[in-house]
Order: sequence, then structure tokens, then C-alpha cells
Amino acid sequence: MMFSIGQSYNGFKLTQEKEIKEMKAIGRVFKHEKSGAQLLYIQNDDDNKVFSITFRTPPTDSTGLPHILEHAVLCGSKNFPAKDPFVELAKGSLNTFLNAMTFSDKTMYPIASRNDKDFLNLMHVYLDAVFYPNIYNKPEILMQEGWHYELENIEDEVTYKGVVYNEMKGAFSSPEQVLFRKMQESLFPDTTYRYDSGGDPEVIPNLTQEDFLNFHSKLYHPSNSYIYLYGDGDIMEHLKFINESYLKDFDKIQIDSKINLQTPYEEPKTSIVEYSISANEKEENKTFLSLNFVVGKSTNPELHLAFDILTYLLLETPAAPLKKALLEANLGKDVFGSYDHSIFQPVLSVVVKNANEEDQDKFEQLVFDTLKQLVEKGIDKKLIEAAINIYEFKLREGDYGRYPKGLIYCMKSMESWLYDADPMLHLGYEDVLKKIKTALTTDYFERLIEAHILNNSHRSLLMVKPKKGLAQEKEEEVKQKLAAYKARLTKDEMHQLVENTLILKKYQEAPNDVKDLEKIPLLSLKDIEPKVDKLPLVEKAEQGIPILLHPMFTNEIAYVNLLFDTTTVPQQLIPYASLLSFILGKVSTEKYNYEDLSNEINIYTGGIDFNIEAYSLKNDDGEYFPKLMVRSSALVKQLPKLFEILGELIENTKFSEVKRLKEIISEVKSRLEMNILQDGHIVAARRVTSYFSPIGKYKELCTGIDFYQFIAELEGAFDNKAQEIESNLAKVAKIIFNKENLLVSLTIEEKDYKSFQEPFASLVKHIGEEKLEKQQYQFDYSAKNEGLLTSSKVQYVAKAYNFQKLGHGYTGHLQVLKTIISLNYLWNKVRVLGGAYGAMAGFSRNGNLYFTSYRDPNLDKTLKIYDEAYKYLDEFSADEREMTKYVIGTISKMDAPLTPSMKGQEATAYYISQITEDDLQRERDEVLRIKSEDIKKLSKLIKEVMEQNYFCVLGNEGKIKERKEVFGNLIDVFN
Repeated sequence: MMFSIGQSYNGFKLTQEKEIKEMKAIGRVFKHEKSGAQLLYIQNDDDNKVFSITFRTPPTDSTGLPHILEHAVLCGSKNFPAKDPFVELAKGSLNTFLNAMTFSDKTMYPIASRNDKDFLNLMHVYLDAVFYPNIYNKPEILMQEGWHYELENIEDEVTYKGVVYNEMKGAFSSPEQVLFRKMQESLFPDTTYRYDSGGDPEVIPNLTQEDFLNFHSKLYHPSNSYIYLYGDGDIMEHLKFINESYLKDFDKIQIDSKINLQTPYEEPKTSIVEYSISANEKEENKTFLSLNFVVGKSTNPELHLAFDILTYLLLETPAAPLKKALLEANLGKDVFGSYDHSIFQPVLSVVVKNANEEDQDKFEQLVFDTLKQLVEKGIDKKLIEAAINIYEFKLREGDYGRYPKGLIYCMKSMESWLYDADPMLHLGYEDVLKKIKTALTTDYFERLIEAHILNNSHRSLLMVKPKKGLAQEKEEEVKQKLAAYKARLTKDEMHQLVENTLILKKYQEAPNDVKDLEKIPLLSLKDIEPKVDKLPLVEKAEQGIPILLHPMFTNEIAYVNLLFDTTTVPQQLIPYASLLSFILGKVSTEKYNYEDLSNEINIYTGGIDFNIEAYSLKNDDGEYFPKLMVRSSALVKQLPKLFEILGELIENTKFSEVKRLKEIISEVKSRLEMNILQDGHIVAARRVTSYFSPIGKYKELCTGIDFYQFIAELEGAFDNKAQEIESNLAKVAKIIFNKENLLVSLTIEEKDYKSFQEPFASLVKHIGEEKLEKQQYQFDYSAKNEGLLTSSKVQYVAKAYNFQKLGHGYTGHLQVLKTIISLNYLWNKVRVLGGAYGAMAGFSRNGNLYFTSYRDPNLDKTLKIYDEAYKYLDEFSADEREMTKYVIGTISKMDAPLTPSMKGQEATAYYISQITEDDLQRERDEVLRIKSEDIKKLSKLIKEVMEQNYFCVLGNEGKIKERKEVFGNLIDVFN
């Protein structure tokens, strides 16, 4: 249909319309005349539709009010009064995205679905949640999601409990998180950005019910909302629904939620904060140093993209000159940068990790000296071309992995819209890119450095330094504070506190009213496609090497994955195979030094990455296929250059650059430390799986705590081991890069296959042909039941075993069980009642099963919850509607939309694991036909797995040591 500017459509007046060629879309901006709500509709042919409603929510303190409210509004509303509609939607909708997010100055509620009916259902529940939440008549919601005093018996100690409270204790356990949170505080002392919208655990308990409700009533109004719709949906139907169901009941009001600008500093500021390390960690080489600059406003699209590219070329690529200068000066072991444009005044940060506090002045001086030199001498034009090209490639490709495109565009639109600028400002890029490309022939980037960094006094120098036992100190302070609070209470007040704790528990344990659950809209099984989605795969061969061709439209891009079998690598060298994946592409080759190599890769390709993967035979974790995967992409016309570079990497990498090797190993160690603290649930689950599973042990050696310890040892003794490291890397590369080991996965249009054949033939000449023997690995297995000690303020508790070893087979029923266990049992027991941020289950075709928790205040309690899961299944009973819900939620995960490169990867994974289309169809049929009693029957499987008692806990050293008798071994992770 045709739209006219100034005309009204279902209460919405069209104020702006323009074509966004880069997205093959039309963007339309509407204003709802009665309520004042703003709406952006991006219309294109993408069937993965996105809806979001965002509110401007600048915090006025660090109680985490915006964050807690984001959790709380999804705990029931006027039309959907069940306690947790969000979880019900996760269990039973065909969503392709379902979440809510708190930023520094806004709160966003996005959903996505490819099913029209489902999309409207999700929109309905979310709009009801934000405008009519149950928080006004259920004080238990703030207590559960935010914080409360917990006292079960009068003689107990009073404690703080709450989901966000524990989530943020986990966040503040990571020094990187402390650093990034304090950056804003150091630059914006007079604006909302000085506060932590997520919540500081020390401040969260200051939040009152009154402030909580006032914040919602003031800011969660259509006049302060930004509604976003994207995709091929029916625009008139959506506008009509939003108007008639919600917005027509609100009148426009004036709301003061404006984000003020910070007055620029006349003089730079310096600040120091501390973070906790465990008692046995050394304080040396553990300091973070950071220089932070305020760069313009996020409403400037050219500056926005230019600084994205500039940050990459200065600090991220292997050829990055600022990173290189800092590493060569030995000021730290890792250097990284960030450019945060999610706030009104974007911030560029230069960070050195694993440094020492006495190097602070040298660090600042070197940053400025290096940048002055770059301005005077000019930045290498090849480096500029490389950085611009890789960004242009990614923009044109528009591949955001498992995130819907429309969600990424929504976030981009908010980076201008929230600050009263055109919401489509950042959605097109051609004009801006054209201006930035003048950098290839002018001093464009040099002038940016001069104006926004060298001559910018609005900056801060931030030091985040380690302190032994700081977490314990803080815990002790909290204990004393709560003991003093309890001592002030009268007997009656104490009884009231016990009563409040009991009331909350009753509220949490009470089942939802069936009538309330039935109000949440549900699709029927008829809405589900019964046939499995076929992934294209054609088996071919070139030069005697098997090729898996995945023919599909890829917009002139070729995705080439080379998978080299690594079972010929001797057992003692397995960790070196993983280290090799971090080294390749970052050291020099015969033809290129490592900076030139990086530029070549970025100029001619969409990127080349290396990583270790291990694929299990579909029903046996003992038979698995470890691979070194070389992932690459390029425009079809650049395939000859891609294969030339790949040949150079495979045949001519120099492992003799000792200084460079040392830098990379230090960086790998630093990044692994970051992952261990941020993804503790995955680390613990992987570790426990290694106690009994061959593939689990292999993955642990390549990516887990075992690998971290290997890297830490290499770094600590590098000078003595340099020759050995060089020799082992060369040996492993020679073993792996062999024709016998190679399988190629190619995702490309069929017509372009011929463009692949000749360049590929030239690559094969660079690959060895020696006959190699497959190794038989002999791993030790036992229930080690380790406690992994860190300075974290929370735990990550994992328990696992292999059900096939106990005589149970895999069926599709286990995928439905995963939905039920994760979103019913573990959600209620570990999160709602236990106060952890999350818990989840995993069931693999090979029999490996795990339960794991995330940012969990508990340890014993969580293990007990896992052990008693079978009792929940013994009592399990669900009517047809409820089972339909679980089936739909399970199918939604199975049918997650895939980009072309992901389709190629998934088809390849199935091929290697020998999973056929018939296997996938059988699994789907089992999911679609499941009955309540099938779930009940799985109780025995869960009971037997948990009885094997294989567990691992990563977390707070004090908490773990208190229960040391339950562990087989305690390990100081970072010592």
C-alpha cells in the first residue's frame, strides 16, 4: 500500500519515509497522536520479524533500578497474570529471539519470530508487561528479582538475596567488568552515566519499593517509548493492534528523561579502583591501565563508523601500531581497545592488561608519543585500506550469527533515536563509507586522532589494581552490616522478617493458576512444519580431496572451511594443536611479515580464523573426530587470492619469531582468564565432562582449565622453553596440514563452483602428503570432583555424566526434557528460589548430560537440587496444552534461523558425526509425538546420571573451602 507523509494510519501519523538501499528496505517513522509514542517501521522481505519497545531510563543512583525493573515487568501483568510469562513464552513460542536488555541509559524489550501469529502473541505479552506489570500489587517481585533480607529462622544470620543482586556480584567479580563500569564514572561525573544502571551490589540494598514503583510510573509511558518493527509483516495489522490494544488508552504527557551532556574537562582526570584476587595469587603483573577519551556524540554517523574502524586499526588487528608499541615496551601482557557508542557521548578506551601500577605514567606517555608519531609520519595506507575493507565486507555481508538482523538494526537505530535524532541515521552506510575512504589518499584518520585524542582534555587515566582477599573483606563488611541491622531489630521486627521470608517462599513455590497460564496465547501443533528443514549438501572431490558443497544464494560471497583431522597428533602435543590455532595468521610467513600478512587478509578476504573443533559420532562419545578448522570467506572473485594466502599460512608460517610468540601466548592467557571469569558455567560443565568422556577430555585439553594451565606454564617459563615451543608448533603444523587429513566445506552458489576449482588446485600443492598414523589416546578418567578456586563472589556449579554408559539411548524426548528441566525445574529451584542468575541443562546425542548454574550464591543447595531432579519427574504430569507448549518451545530451538555460512557449518557437522536426514526427521517426529508419560519415564535416566556423582564447582575460594570435604581436590585457578 502507498503511504503519505502527514497522513494518519490507525492513530499513527507518518512523519518520515525513506529508502534504505543498503538494507533493501523502506523506513517509516510514525508518531502516535494520542499517546506521543514514536514508532519506526523497517519494511523489507525478511521473514524473521522483530518487534521492540524501548524506554529512555537514565538512572539516578547505582541501585540497579532500571535493571531490576527490566526483570520485574516480565513477572506477570494485567492480561497475563501468571508469575512468569517470559518463561512461559520461552517454553512455548516459536520465537527466534526473546529477551530484555538494560543499557546505561535505556531499557529494551525485543522479540523476534518468523511465524505471524506467534509474532503478534509475543508483541501482545511484551506490551502488556511494560505498561501493566504486576509490580504494583506484588511486592514479592522486587524481593525476588532485586533484593530482600532473608531470614528463615530467628537464630539464623540475616543475608541479602535476589536474582539481580547475585547477577551483579558475579559481574563485579570480573576485573574487566569493574574496569568498563568505572570508565564511565571517571568521564561523566555530572551526568547519568556516573551511575551503574545494572546495579552495584553494595548499593542495590538501598532500593525501596516506593522508588521502584515511581520509576516505572514516571518512565514506562508511551510518551517516553520507542517502538520498533522490522521485516515482512503486515504493517497495518501491527499498527492497528498496538493502537487499539494499548496506546489509545494513554494521553500524551511531558516526561523529563533527557540525557544531559557532560561539560568537557579542562584537565584530564585520574582515578584508581581495586579488584579482588584470591589469597594465593600474586599481585605482580595483574594491574589494568586504561586511557579513556570522550569522542563527540553518537548522533554523528561519520564519526561513529570512522572511530569503529580507527579503533580496529590502532588496537585490534595484528598490524595495529598502538598495540604493537605498547607490547614492545613490555608495559603489559595484553592490549585491547573498545569504542562504546551505545551512549550519547561515545568513549574510546585503550587498555593494557597484566601490567604494574608503577608503569602508569610510561603507559600514558607512550600512547601519546605513538599517536603523535602516527600523525606526523602518517598511518600506513595499506593498514587503512585493510581496516576499511574488513568493515565494508562485514557491513555488506550483514551476518550477525544467531542474532536476527532486525535486532542489530534496532540497536543501531537507538544510538541516534534515543537522543532525538533521526532513527535511520546509522542504518545506511554508503555515503559515510565514501567519506571515510578519502583516508586512502588524505590524512583523514590522522586529523581524527589529532582532534579527538591528542587535543582532547576530556579524558581519564584509570588504574584497576589487584588486592588480595578484597572479596572476602567486602563479604565480611556485608556480614557485619547485616549483623548490626539484626541487632537493632525488636523481637516483633525479627518475627516479621521471618514472616516476610516465608511469604516470599510461598509466593515462589505456589504453582501458577491454570486459568492464568491459559491466558498466555499458544500456537497449535498445526502451526509447526512437520518435516525437517533440509540442509543442502553435495559430495564432490577435487585433487582426491573430499569437498562438501552447500549450494545456496550467498550474495557473491564464498565461505570456505578447511577441516584438518588432528588424530595424527601425539597425545602429549594435543594442547599444541590448540595453541597453533591462536598462532596462525598472527606470525610472519616466508612471504609476509605478520603486519603485512594481516593487511593482505583484511584487504582481500572477509577474514581467516582458526580453531579446534571436536565432533562426536552421533551416539558414542568414545568415537570422535577432532579437527583444526580454518574458517574463511571472500568475494568469489577474490578466491585465487584467498587460496594464495591460505597456502602461505599452511606451508610457510615461521614459528621462529620468539618475541612475537611470547606476545601471543601472553595474550591467549589473558583472554582465557577473562573467559573463565565470565563463562564459569561453561568452564565447570566442560571440566566435569572431562572426568568421564573421551571427547570431553579432548575439549578440556584444547579449551578448558587444562589448556589454561598449559598456556600459563608456557608463559611463566617461556625463555627456557622458547626453542621447545617453536619446535613443537612446527611439528604439529607439519602433522596436521596433510592431504590425508583434509575435508573441505564450501558454501557458494552452484554457478560459482568453477571459480573455486582452479584456485583450490593451487592450494593443494602447499599441503603435505606424508603417510601418518592415527594415534590412540589413553586418557585417565575418574570422579575428580574439583573445586576451582577464584576470587569470584559467586559459584558456577556443574554436575554431569554419560547416560549411554548406563544403558540409556538418545531420543528426541530428551530435547523436550531439556526444555522442561531448564525452564521449569532448574529455573524455579536454582534461580527463583535459589537466587542464582541462571541454570541450564544439556543433553547430547552421544549421551553426555550436564546441569550447570550461573552466578549462583549457593553450592550444596544447588547440588542437592540436581540430585533431586528425578523426584520432580516422578511426579510430572502435564495436560495436552502444556505438552504442546513444551513441544513448540523445543522446536523453536531446533528451527533457529541460520545464515548461509551457518547452514554450511551445520550440514558439515552432521556429515562428520554421521547424522543423517532420517535421524533428524526421527528426532523431530519423537518431539512432535511426545506424551506426558514419556517425560515421566526419563526420571530413571536422570536419577542414575546424578547418582554417579561427577561434579565440579568454580567460584568463591572461601565458599568452596568451607565445604572442602565434599571435593576430591581444590585447585587455585590463577595461581
